[in-house]
Amino acid sequence: MSSPLPSSPAPSVLDLAPVVPVVVLDDLADAVPLARALVAGGLPAIEVTLRTPVALDAIRAIAGEVPDAVVGAGTLVTAEQVGEVVAAGARFLVSPGWTDVLLEAMRGSGVPFLPGVSTTSEVVALLERGVREMKFFPAEAAGGTAYLKALAAPLPQARFCPTGGITPASAPEYLALPNVGCVGGSWMLPKDAVAGRDWGRVEALAREAAGLSAGGTSR
Repeated sequence: MSSPLPSSPAPSVLDLAPVVPVVVLDDLADAVPLARALVAGGLPAIEVTLRTPVALDAIRAIAGEVPDAVVGAGTLVTAEQVGEVVAAGARFLVSPGWTDVLLEAMRGSGVPFLPGVSTTSEVVALLERGVREMKFFPAEAAGGTAYLKALAAPLPQARFCPTGGITPASAPEYLALPNVGCVGGSWMLPKDAVAGRDWGRVEALAREAAGLSAGGTSR
């Protein structure tokens, strides 16, 4: 009997869409309709940040009720949080920075993760530990496209999801860089649209974001 073919590896978080929405939820009732609007607009990878009391339940709700969403957890700063969000259904993990303890917890979770970096030394340290995909945060404050462009030549094996201060105007500049797989942002979730539960507007803005490319035009 022939051996079964190996299953295809799961796609990288960096390759799911050009933009990963960074979501801060204050009302649990908004989690599912907001996620559905983002997915309908072409942004399946959704980072729910652990900045509010309802975040964990929001991840659980999206994972259970929006099957086409790839829901992840952001703002992870402790090893304990890693276990909690994975149990809730998070399919990828994002941290604003990293320590060896946090890194090992994320590595042991069994799901993809993007540890945060803002300096060359942090990038080199992660590469030394076998990690090649990272979050660059806070992107604009830490040097923006010029900084990432400078990293590409000496450290071409590192790939980034820049997050922090990125806009629809600047996103194509980041996406043009060879070491950027996607960007993170929240501009498709304006506060007035979320407060008013205008999910049609969110979907339209998500569709525009999903069409961004290095040239600033739809892919």
